Amino acid sequence: MTTNVQEPSLLPPSAIPEGCVPWNAEHARVWADAAVPWWVPVRPRRWSFELALWCAVLVAFALLTTTDLPPELAALLPLQVMWSLWRPEVVRFSAPVLIALVAIRGTELSWTALICAALLVLASVTATELRARARAHQRRGALAAAGGVTAVPPDADGRVRRGGLFLKFGVGVGVPGVVLLATADLWRWQSDRQVALAEGLFIVGLALTMILSGVLGRRRALTLRATPAPVLRVLVGKDDHEDAVIYATDDTEAVRPLFTVATRAVRDDENGEEDKGDKEDKGGKGGKGDEEELEELLGGPAKTGARVPLREAVLYGIPYDGAEILLVCAAAEPGEPPVAEWSTGPVRPLAAGAARRRIAREKRAAVRAARDKARDEELAATVRAGTAVVPVRRWRAGPVDWLASFLTVQWCVGYFLLGIDHSLWFRGLLLLFGLMCAVRVPVKLRWRITADRTGIWLNRLRAPRHIPWDELRVARRESYELQLRVRDGDNWAVAAPRWAWWQRRRGLIHPYDALAAELSAMIADPALRPTGESEVGEQGRQLWPFAVLLGLAWTALLVTRWLS
Repeated sequence: MTTNVQEPSLLPPSAIPEGCVPWNAEHARVWADAAVPWWVPVRPRRWSFELALWCAVLVAFALLTTTDLPPELAALLPLQVMWSLWRPEVVRFSAPVLIALVAIRGTELSWTALICAALLVLASVTATELRARARAHQRRGALAAAGGVTAVPPDADGRVRRGGLFLKFGVGVGVPGVVLLATADLWRWQSDRQVALAEGLFIVGLALTMILSGVLGRRRALTLRATPAPVLRVLVGKDDHEDAVIYATDDTEAVRPLFTVATRAVRDDENGEEDKGDKEDKGGKGGKGDEEELEELLGGPAKTGARVPLREAVLYGIPYDGAEILLVCAAAEPGEPPVAEWSTGPVRPLAAGAARRRIAREKRAAVRAARDKARDEELAATVRAGTAVVPVRRWRAGPVDWLASFLTVQWCVGYFLLGIDHSLWFRGLLLLFGLMCAVRVPVKLRWRITADRTGIWLNRLRAPRHIPWDELRVARRESYELQLRVRDGDNWAVAAPRWAWWQRRRGLIHPYDALAAELSAMIADPALRPTGESEVGEQGRQLWPFAVLLGLAWTALLVTRWLS
């Protein structure tokens, strides 16, 4: 049992299609029992897919530089793992291609490589077939629960944004891959040509995967809008990622979540925004739809662990692994009209074990949330009582930021010491990592926030930036980051190590928590804000000269090593 025991918010009868039946526990149990076994991977969340993507890039590079695998296999093996997680529809086509490549290149491969490739094909095909069988059972279970009742989704003629972001990203990612494939034969050394071919194939495969995801998502969204869809009454909650969590109608205590899905609410002013976006497109500035989607994907609310009360909803569509749905939910506030939420991602079913682990995490999160809330309230009260109104208030990098800079430098030094591969590609990668560190270290070491009566000033690589108080939405510490969120979407963040258990044990306050509490108090209460205006010297310096010096030093160090 979770901590959510409030009565669900109910939909008005006019929002419920005629004949729509509740998805009760009996039918929901049949649907949930069709889930795949615990060892079969399910569709990951967006952030875990990004992590898997970076791991796939590193694995592809490692396979090429540390093994004798042909470029085609070095690119296809990591892609096969990614397709198994994200796009199982591709596995049925990629597995025969992988088998054919292994058969053709079998004489060039070691027994270890042959066994690993065979196990990968077997595992990916098995998992894909189990997921396909589970999807078929889930479709039949959902259709039986709906009892043949269908209805046309509301706002079916609205703008379809599903898949647009993936389509644009896929085209953008595919360009360098095509360039690498086209210029692979121009490299001087054979090893460099193989790396260019493998990386080009991998990038093109990744781009095609993104484009396919965009096309499939848009196609399913259009199909859902085009014809009457099966409808079911359900209960909807929200998790820390702001994804919708679906429960049976009689599961008012949220004991057994059935599946989760990322959703986007349909705004009342969507048509006006669309017209405005079209006008901006004609003027060359671009619409706001993708910017809003990026903001929702990358800048969600802070994870507090607090449970949101359940709401009654009507589910349009057939829920199964990877499906598109529409939710018409009761409003969070009494008296407000129902809210329509279109899915922006695939349905992710939860097996029984995953549901139990989720509930256990929610219980622990609720305990942590209550403890953190009490701590934050005490810290806010202390800050309000101890904050003296001054002409100008300044914060700057401290010991935790120096430690973060030291760890970043050690990361680059470790790559430098382990750089035993002298190929052009590895040298370029080593140079790139060093330049990335050269850009980040000055910000970590020299960041400064200056508050005056007009707003706050941030020093950056370029000129200092001014943010008026009315534009500053929130200041918070999220995980390891200090985040300042601005209304125009150009947010600012800096990260440093944090050990929550050690801080609780010692009764310490992380500098980011104290800074966020003080800035939050100033945002909420104008009387606590500074009364003077900062001078030019107090507003921060440009940090790019330090980054240039570090970049030149790193480049000189690498060139000296390569020439020796």
